[in-house]
Amino acid sequence: MKPALFFILICCCINVNAQSVIHAKIIDSISHQPLEGTLIVEKNYFNNKAISDKQGEFSLKLHQQNDSVEISFIGYKFLTTTLSNSSVIKLAQDEIKLEDVVLTQTNIQQKFTAIARIDLDLKPVKNSQELMRIVPGLFVAQHAGGGKAEQIFLRGFDCDHGTDIAVSVDGMPVNMVSHAHGQGYADSHFIIPETVNAIDYGTGPYYAQQGNLNTAGYVNFSTYNNITQSKILLEAGQFDTYRTLAMIDLLKKNKDKQSAYIAADFNYTNGPTNNPQNFNRFNVFGKYNLAISDNTQITASLSAFKSKWDASGQIPTRAVEQGIINRFGSIDPSEGGHTSRYNFNLSLNHHFNNDLNWYNQLYYSRYIFSLYSDFTFYLTDPVNGDEIHQAEKRKLFGYISKIEQAHVFNSWSLHSNYAVGLRYDATDSAMLAHVAKRQFLNYTKLGNINEANAYAYVQQTINAGKWLIDAGVRFDVFNFKYHDLLSTQQQPSQTKSIISPKLNIQYAVNNNLQLYVKFGKGFHSNDARVVVEEHGHEILPAAYGSDVGVIIKPVNNLIINVAAWYLYLQQEFVYAGDDGNIEPGGKTVRKGLDFIVRYQLVKNIFVNANVNLTKPKALDAPKGEDYIPLAPTFTSTGGIYYKTKYGINGGISFRYIKDRPANEDNSIIAKGYFVTDASVNYKTPKCEIGIAIDNVFNTNWNEAQFATESRLYDEPAPVTELNFTPGNPFMIRARLSVFF
Repeated sequence: MKPALFFILICCCINVNAQSVIHAKIIDSISHQPLEGTLIVEKNYFNNKAISDKQGEFSLKLHQQNDSVEISFIGYKFLTTTLSNSSVIKLAQDEIKLEDVVLTQTNIQQKFTAIARIDLDLKPVKNSQELMRIVPGLFVAQHAGGGKAEQIFLRGFDCDHGTDIAVSVDGMPVNMVSHAHGQGYADSHFIIPETVNAIDYGTGPYYAQQGNLNTAGYVNFSTYNNITQSKILLEAGQFDTYRTLAMIDLLKKNKDKQSAYIAADFNYTNGPTNNPQNFNRFNVFGKYNLAISDNTQITASLSAFKSKWDASGQIPTRAVEQGIINRFGSIDPSEGGHTSRYNFNLSLNHHFNNDLNWYNQLYYSRYIFSLYSDFTFYLTDPVNGDEIHQAEKRKLFGYISKIEQAHVFNSWSLHSNYAVGLRYDATDSAMLAHVAKRQFLNYTKLGNINEANAYAYVQQTINAGKWLIDAGVRFDVFNFKYHDLLSTQQQPSQTKSIISPKLNIQYAVNNNLQLYVKFGKGFHSNDARVVVEEHGHEILPAAYGSDVGVIIKPVNNLIINVAAWYLYLQQEFVYAGDDGNIEPGGKTVRKGLDFIVRYQLVKNIFVNANVNLTKPKALDAPKGEDYIPLAPTFTSTGGIYYKTKYGINGGISFRYIKDRPANEDNSIIAKGYFVTDASVNYKTPKCEIGIAIDNVFNTNWNEAQFATESRLYDEPAPVTELNFTPGNPFMIRARLSVFF
């Protein structure tokens, strides 16, 4: 028995020692850009797989040291190779193929990121508004000629300008808490769309790394670390519309050691309105990467953004119907504003030999905002009118430190994330004032705001064969302070905290079918002025959500995602920045179904469609008065595209939103619309020319819509009805790009 037992032990040891943990990195073969989300699978053991991280790095325990692995990533050539420790694998770019989207990736969010990568490649965008529209189910409405942050709709939410959706770029928050115009104001216009490499998004409050404002979902834009070629673009269109872009590769050699590029764009338009918008926006962005050593990487970026515009504003339906103005007219043409933002973003990442990564990020923003609006005209002041001025100057600081570690065992792996962070907003002279034709009359609100958010989270992801379990918990603590410059008596600061657990489970039935469930708690803080006024009572309302979904890939060129979801929100108080009042929101519940379809008809023809159904209800209101104003109930986007590397490219796309309640009893309806856009381009290795058409069929549609009580100058009494900003009519633009 002893010799037999000894032989068995020797065999076991040989088997254990035969398995080898490999640490390697995957990059783009030309730009040397790290490829995050690449799938690596041991060839003869399909359940043994890994995903590359932000630095393109991964760890995989092979059954045999020289076993082959299969490497796939959307937009790159499939590769079969062998691995060795510290090897750098270079993937060559290829045409987009749906077959490269693999259902058994270790994180379900990677599939959505891959879908966004496909959509971004198929439909080039010209501004951050169109970047947001790439997210399935997300609608935006602009009602200041491109000057203000867009109004965002997602999963039955009117998120206003960002109240219920967390938006970030390269890990730096876009949202502004306790903003002069609205909580969570997310002005993403400082992002140059051509610099965006990937869009990571998720719906619901299920993600430990996402904190404040992540109730309906989140969107994170990632910019290129480096670029493969330089580019100059010129664009011109109707309504005195112009855009120029320069994107220059500054360091073309030795990109493994360091890289840098700079991008700048300028936009101008007068728009289709009767009163010229005089809209202009200038952006500049620069990014630098340096490999201090084989294991240490530093990345720094700087950006500057300035914008100025005049706006025609929202107009009452009756003014158009009575012929006082046409759809593109204005009641108060003195609306408009200016805004600017300057950003510094620094990250330092270090890889330790024991497969542990340490990420550190520091960011700073200087932000200036000034907005003139007039929604009610002569309702409150029949002599001077009701125009308001909202303004603020802000400094935003942030720091996050995160440790990620992968533990690879015989048949399963554990990825651990631990993070701590701090965000601090210091706002000077946040104000709401009554003005007439931009001339100051009196203050309604004026004060300084200091808001701090410290947080920590733990996330553990277990990958065991066909199962993936992602569990996390997040702790946030807030301190709110408001110094009212119009009062001699000050309220004390308030401190509140909240714990948010998360759980995501997915199961790969086979290579073509994956099931998942998600559970999570999120929250949305209220404006600091409300927090102090309410003495910290009910100022961090929680959101509880769950998703049940399936992803099907019946054939290589077809992906279908179906999800049923539920989201409950607690009582909250909302600061209405337009009048300085506090409005109780009440409890709400939303239920819905999401459908995402991506189909590659033939090699170069792609079809996509998104359908979103929602049933939103206010729980504290009586039946018949429990509608949630402007909450979308049915939306859909989609299109068909022809895509090749060179030659003719183009497509036609649509977006649809159904009629929806504009007030609580559904007596006023926000009108739905169906709008179609199209584009065609011809590309060579050195240049590209193209034409883009917005609103191909010249549809009359309302972009932003509100049920508003207003009074015109000569009206004896106010009227509550639908006020709107008109959507753009038929518009054609031509563009020329040169590459070098």
